[in-house]
Amino acid sequence: MNNIFDAHAHYDDKWFDENRAELLDSMENTGVCGIVNAAVNIQSTEFALKLSEKYPFIYATTGFHPENLEDMVPDYLSKMEQFLKNPKVVAIGEIGLDYHWNIPREEQKRVFEEQLAFAKDVDAPVVVHDREAHGDTMELLRKYRPKGIVHCFSGSVELMREVVSLGMSISLGGVVTFKNARRSVEVAKEIPLYRLLLETDAPYMAPEPYRGKQCNSSMIAKTAEKIAEIRGMDVQKLLDITCENARQLYGI
Repeated sequence: MNNIFDAHAHYDDKWFDENRAELLDSMENTGVCGIVNAAVNIQSTEFALKLSEKYPFIYATTGFHPENLEDMVPDYLSKMEQFLKNPKVVAIGEIGLDYHWNIPREEQKRVFEEQLAFAKDVDAPVVVHDREAHGDTMELLRKYRPKGIVHCFSGSVELMREVVSLGMSISLGGVVTFKNARRSVEVAKEIPLYRLLLETDAPYMAPEPYRGKQCNSSMIAKTAEKIAEIRGMDVQKLLDITCENARQLYGI
C-alpha cells in the first residue's frame, strides 16, 4: 500500500521518546506519504517543526488543546500567527472542547471561540477536538463555519451530515476496527468520500489487531482495510482519495 496520509498524530508525545527516530525513519518504506503532527500548545508546535525540518513528509499545526489551557500566554494568538508564516504549519489545532475531564467549560468555550475567530481571520483550516461536547461544539462550528476537520470523529451519522453540510470534513481512526464501533462503522459507510480523511491520533487508538499498543502512522493500513470493506471498495483507491483530501484540506 502507498499514499497513506495520517491526518492527525502526536509524535511529540513522550510515549515515542524511546523509538521516535526509528519509527519516523521507516515511515516512507511503509507507504506513509504524509503526517500532520497536531499541536496541543506552543511547545508541541515547536517540537513538530523540528521534526518537519528533518522529515519532509511531516507537517505541523499550532493551537491550544482544551486540556492544555494552563499553558496559554496572554499573546498566544500572535505567537500562533508567527508560526503560520512557516509553510510547514498547515492548520489551527488541535482546538475544541473536552467535557470528559473536569476542565472549566466556560473557559474552554471562550478559548475555542477565540481560536475559531482567529482561524477565520487568517483563512486557515482548523483541527477540532470534540469529546462528549457535541452540542456546544456544533453551536460554535455553526457560528463560525470554519474550514477544516473534526478529528477522531465520535458522533452519529446525523451529526456527520451536519458537519459535512457546514463544509467541513471528518477523520476516522482505529476505532472503526473495534468490535463495539457501531457509530464509527455507520459513519464510515455513509460519509461522502470527498469529506473523509484517515488518522491515527498516534500514539493512541491503535486499530485491531494492535489495540492497546503504541500506535504509529503505518497502522492506518488496517483502518483503511476496514473502511474499504465496509464501503465495498478497493483499499488502495480509498488511500489515494483520502491522501488527496488531506493534501487539499491542509494546502499541501
